[in-house]
Amino acid sequence: MQEEITSVKMLGLKLPTDPRWVNIAEKSIEDILVDHAFCEQKAATSGISLIVKYPEHKKLVDEVTPLVAEEWGHFRKVLKEMSKRGIELGKTRKDDYVLGLHQHMMKGNTELKLLENLLVCALIEARSCERFRLLSLYCADENLKSFYHEFMVSEAGHYRMFIDLAKEYYPAEKVKARWAEWLEIESKVLESLELRGDRVH
Repeated sequence: MQEEITSVKMLGLKLPTDPRWVNIAEKSIEDILVDHAFCEQKAATSGISLIVKYPEHKKLVDEVTPLVAEEWGHFRKVLKEMSKRGIELGKTRKDDYVLGLHQHMMKGNTELKLLENLLVCALIEARSCERFRLLSLYCADENLKSFYHEFMVSEAGHYRMFIDLAKEYYPAEKVKARWAEWLEIESKVLESLELRGDRVH
């Protein structure tokens, strides 16, 4: 448990995942893989959306473009793993965690809209990193341990990239202050959700 707390602190997250989550997730690993595939698909779509909305921000376009390609590659990689296990993708699923975060985004302030988008992306990547780390450490399936270790490393890099991009376009103190608020919001959103083993978040 101390390892998980240390990992959460390194990512800046306020609330560690309930340690029971891995045990619950293992019982429905097919659902985790399906949900993971959709998470990667949505991450690629979110990246495209950022580029479409902010094409004048060269650094954002330069850094998010390869991220989109990487996320889509991850989507294909999860699909391949699912295919090996005879799992079909099926219909998309509602992500209550992400929807909960979006409800707390500042409305009407166009000047801060990019900051909100970047920090929410950073939060999602950080929480995904934390969950993938747990699977890489404690999943009984040895193949999935290495599978999720690779994803954990990628998500950590994405989290850092979004924070750095926020600091590129906004004063560091403003980013720091709003990030602190978002960390509190994220912990409350997570606390409000049912502990489910069929979802990444």
